[in-house]
Amino acid sequence: MEGRLVLKGCSIFRADGRVRAGMAILVQGTRVSKVAPDEEIPTLPGDWEVSCRGRLVTSGLVDCHAHLVGGQVAPLSGDLMLRPPAARLELRHRIERDLSSAEVEALTAFALARALRSGVTMSVELLHAPKAVGDSLAVQARTAERLGARLVNSHASSSALGEAAALEQLEANAHYARERKGHSLVRGALGFHSSHLCDDELLRRLGRAREEIGVGVHCHLAENDDDLTVTYSRYGKRVVNRLDYFGLLGPGAVAAHARAIDRSEAQRLAKSRTVVALSARESLAEASWGGTEALLAHQGLVGLGTGGCGTLWEELHAALTGVIALARSGRLLDPDGLLAQLFVGGPAELCSMLFGAPSGSVEDGSLADLVVFDHVPSTVGDGGSAPHLLQQLGQAPVAWTVVGGRVTVREGQLLGADYLELAREAARALESAWSRADTLPPPA
Repeated sequence: MEGRLVLKGCSIFRADGRVRAGMAILVQGTRVSKVAPDEEIPTLPGDWEVSCRGRLVTSGLVDCHAHLVGGQVAPLSGDLMLRPPAARLELRHRIERDLSSAEVEALTAFALARALRSGVTMSVELLHAPKAVGDSLAVQARTAERLGARLVNSHASSSALGEAAALEQLEANAHYARERKGHSLVRGALGFHSSHLCDDELLRRLGRAREEIGVGVHCHLAENDDDLTVTYSRYGKRVVNRLDYFGLLGPGAVAAHARAIDRSEAQRLAKSRTVVALSARESLAEASWGGTEALLAHQGLVGLGTGGCGTLWEELHAALTGVIALARSGRLLDPDGLLAQLFVGGPAELCSMLFGAPSGSVEDGSLADLVVFDHVPSTVGDGGSAPHLLQQLGQAPVAWTVVGGRVTVREGQLLGADYLELAREAARALESAWSRADTLPPPA
C-alpha cells in the first residue's frame, strides 16, 4: 500500500507473553517502522489510521503444514471416517491426481481467504497435483499474490506413478522454485510426499536440485509406522537417516509429523535446524506423543500445522492438552515455553529464514505481518500470561489482518475478493473433482 499504516490504541502481545497497552504501530512498506506509546507516533495527513481501541495485536500466525487443496478434496467425515487410513489416503490421491489447475486455483483461493480471516499470514503448502505440477504451483502463487497472503509452496512428488513421471514432477517443481526465488511474498520450495513412496533416484535428484537452487524442501517425515517399515525393508535405513543421506534435511526444510522417530533421530533433526510441523490433534486422537516428546526433549525447531483440516487454534488447544499431560507426568519441565515455541518460536524462525527479516514479534524492523483480534486483554494477575491469552484468542474473531504491510482483512471482511463467491467456486471445483472419482466399495 502507498503511504503509512498507523495502528493506534494497541495492546501488543510481547515475546515474553506479557502485554503492552496504549501502544501505536507504524508500518511503512513491508516492515514495522516503529513501535512506541501512542503519543510518540502522531497520525499525519495521508496516513491510514486503524483505531484498535485496546484490542490485542500479535504477529501473524504461520501454518507450517497447510494442505490448502488436499485438505478439502477428501474431508474426513461420515463413511470416510470408517475406512482405514491407507484407503482414505488412496481416495484423496486419486482425486488429486486428476485436478486441473483451475480447480487448484479455486480451492487455493478459498483456503487462503479462510486462513487470512483466522489470522494466518503465512502458509506452507505441500501440493499434490501431478497432472499439472508447474501450472498448479504457479496458479497458487498468483492466487496468494492476489489475496495478499504469504505462501511457500512445493509439490509432493513421488515414485507412485513410475520413475519417468516422478522426475517430470520434480523438474516442474524445480523450474517453479527457480522462478520464485527471492520473491517478497511467495516462495517456491522442492517437495516430495514421503520416504516410503520415493525411490533413491528421485531423492538423489531432489538433493542435487536443492543444492543447486538453494531452496527448502517439504515432505511428510515418518508420518506413521508404514513409512518407517517400508523404508527400512527396502533401503536398509530409517527415514531420518535416509533423508539426511540425500541432503534433504537442514535450514529451510519442513518435515511434517515425525511421529515414528526415536531420540537419536530427534537429536539429528534438532541439530540440522529442520522445522518439524506437528499435528497435535492427530497425536492426541491416536494417543501417540512418542516422536513429539523426543523432539521436544532435544529442543528442535517445531511448529503447528493443520494438514488442511481445522484451524491452528484447534491445533493449539490439542497441543495444550498434550503438553499438560507431559508436564504432569514429569517428562516436560517448561510447558509455557513449549507452547510459545510451537505457536510462535519455530514458525517465526522459519519465516525469518525464508524471507530474510525478523518475524514472530511486533518490534521495530520486523515483517509487517500483523493480526488485530477483537479481544481487549487484562494486564493484571495471570490474565496476561501466554497460555491464558492464547486460549482466549482462540475464541476471539480476527478484526484486521496485515501481510507485508498490506491490509487483507478489515473489521472481519476480506478485502479484494468476495469471500462467499470464493466459497461457491471452491464448492463447484469439489463437485467436479468428486464426480470424476471412482466410487470405493463400502468399508469392510
